[in-house]
Amino acid sequence: MSSCNNSIPQPLIFVLAGIPGLESSHVWFSVPFFLVFVVAVIGNATILCIIRVEKSLHEPMFLLLAMLSVVDLSLVSVTVPRMLGIFWMNAKEISFNACLTQMFFIPSFYVMESGVLLAMAFDRFVAIWHPLRYTTVLSNSLLAKMALTVLARAVAVLTPAPILVKRLESFQTHIIAYSYCAYMAVVHIACGDLSDHIVYGLMVIVASVGFDLFFIILSYGLILHAVFRIPSWEARGKAFSTCGSHLCVIALFYSPVIFSVLAQILCYHMAPHLQIIIDNLYFLVPPMINPLIYGARTKQMREWVLRIFHCEGD
Repeated sequence: MSSCNNSIPQPLIFVLAGIPGLESSHVWFSVPFFLVFVVAVIGNATILCIIRVEKSLHEPMFLLLAMLSVVDLSLVSVTVPRMLGIFWMNAKEISFNACLTQMFFIPSFYVMESGVLLAMAFDRFVAIWHPLRYTTVLSNSLLAKMALTVLARAVAVLTPAPILVKRLESFQTHIIAYSYCAYMAVVHIACGDLSDHIVYGLMVIVASVGFDLFFIILSYGLILHAVFRIPSWEARGKAFSTCGSHLCVIALFYSPVIFSVLAQILCYHMAPHLQIIIDNLYFLVPPMINPLIYGARTKQMREWVLRIFHCEGD
């Protein structure tokens, strides 16, 4: 229960604080944010162009990679420009409706990315357990259904967020101590009984990231079981190498979430600015690193990238 002695009615305008306590360093924070944005856009756009042009890459693994790049591009596009506006131009004001829109789309793309990573784990499972039926099982129609399922789940899970916030009538302040309109950040400045909102926030985590991470771990448990049954060490190494890029991406994507959850379980209270920086890593680092990992570790991608640089050098 959040009681307010001097509450204000639902504001028309919220003010995003950026990174509270480090306002004087906003300009410096803008440099890595901008570089992350540029690298993410160029890297993911390059992957999409390569997959579109090279017909030999029109197979399940690379089509799923294209889905991941589309989600990554969408994620950085709805987060970074707004943050740079705060850091560069002190554009901290955001309308209530724009805040609700941001509140829906940012976590939606994050949930979509988690769903795509689960689909990619299933892809590796089929490739290891049923290599002869790989293209038959993972047909284009199944991939389309998986993409629609990922989209539908994100919409279903995140649609209640703006609806619930819209029903909040009074707030402690109109200043959101965050760099974007995060659902729980807005709920924490509201007045009244917030237990339903907290339960909903936990349900979102369990129904998306928790669900996906459980089945990703299960998939790789079965993959390890299949790989260790292979008698040849060389064949084992080849099987592991096909999963290497995906495992790197999974570790990168879920590490900040696991760190935050463990910090709360162990009652470790981080400084607010540190918590916000870590939360921003959810949305910034994976879209930048994913294309670099797949570009470096995937032979077909690496050959295409080298070919592009070779042409530019000529």
